[in-house]
Amino acid sequence: YFLIFAVMRLTKPTLFTNIPVTCEERDLPGNLFNQLMKDDPSTVKGAETLMLGEMLTLPQNFGNIFLGETFSSYISVHNDSNQVVKDILVKADLQTSSQRLNLSASSAAVAELKPDCCIDDVIHHEVKEIGTHILVCAVSYTTQTGEKMYFRKFFKFQVLKPLDVKTKFYNAETDEVFLEAQIQNITTSPMFMEKVSLEPSMMYNVAELNTVDTAGESESTFGSRTYLQPMDTRQYLYCLKPKQEFAEKAGVIKGVTVIGKLDIVWKTNLGERGRLQTSQLQRMAPGYGDVRLSLETIPDTVNLEEPFDITCKITNCSSERTMDLVLEMCNTNSIHWCGVSGRQLGKLHPSSSLHLALTLLSSVQGLQSVSGLRLTDTFLKRTYEYDDIAQVCVVSSEVKQ
Repeated sequence: YFLIFAVMRLTKPTLFTNIPVTCEERDLPGNLFNQLMKDDPSTVKGAETLMLGEMLTLPQNFGNIFLGETFSSYISVHNDSNQVVKDILVKADLQTSSQRLNLSASSAAVAELKPDCCIDDVIHHEVKEIGTHILVCAVSYTTQTGEKMYFRKFFKFQVLKPLDVKTKFYNAETDEVFLEAQIQNITTSPMFMEKVSLEPSMMYNVAELNTVDTAGESESTFGSRTYLQPMDTRQYLYCLKPKQEFAEKAGVIKGVTVIGKLDIVWKTNLGERGRLQTSQLQRMAPGYGDVRLSLETIPDTVNLEEPFDITCKITNCSSERTMDLVLEMCNTNSIHWCGVSGRQLGKLHPSSSLHLALTLLSSVQGLQSVSGLRLTDTFLKRTYEYDDIAQVCVVSSEVKQ
């Protein structure tokens, strides 16, 4: 071959690490080891026993490549002969388990390459798949005698998973969805978590619950230095509320399983940036049955034997059947309902709701459960029972004052 082909990965340098060797002054070497460390230009002055030095070192091997990082490589083709070669075409492809990508900056051939000259190219690719990757570099050229030459080189490397992401969903009675995301650093070096955000689906608005207000300023619950050490896990919490136009359609919002996707951005070592975006997160849609009853307003604390008001929301979750509802209120040992039981609520059309204001009182102190509501559909002669709807703290009027 007339040409020599070289491929080198472009990575940032790392901080030099040394192994400190020291001893007590009464030992045989005396102060020799300590003096050698002080004279070593790679150590930190005043902290020579630290393993981390002040100097930078170039990488000695290919290193690890993690999903979400940018793979950069330097490609050089050198004419090692004493002849001029023509029509040099350099092509770099990246073969993954699912696709083949062309990474060459230019697809045009170089007219000629003189002896001891080279063609250089730098390629970049954001890694989006884990597993085995093969960098396929091919060179074709024509010699002075008109002979066409062609050769290829293969460079195999593994792409590892940097983060382990686990999610949990909690469905609230008010159609809110709480998402808990557990993110674990499974690499061998610390990470600076630059951003962890949730991009909701079109039906939801999201509120991040990972900050606290201190003196009028919002601060992260993880502190000002959000480093994630190797094998450490951090929990992020988000609250998703349905948009107004979808919240009014009970039959639509209750069946929504797609919530959104997490966008994670981090930095490692000397500022290498990585980014991961999860696939669409899906929850298990709650089953409310035909009729759903939820509380809109209820006081936290009430006085003993004094009436208090609550507001209920009754929703027809059926998408095709109209209901004719009758409300019955059954007293319990501690909770007593005020009003007429067995009253007609009228017809409730599919996917529609009505609000109902009710009054009750408690005859027992402590944390009491609101129970005893019954809804009967006169069309099907079917009764729906609702107990333990909510809890309210009942105290003596003297204690509350």
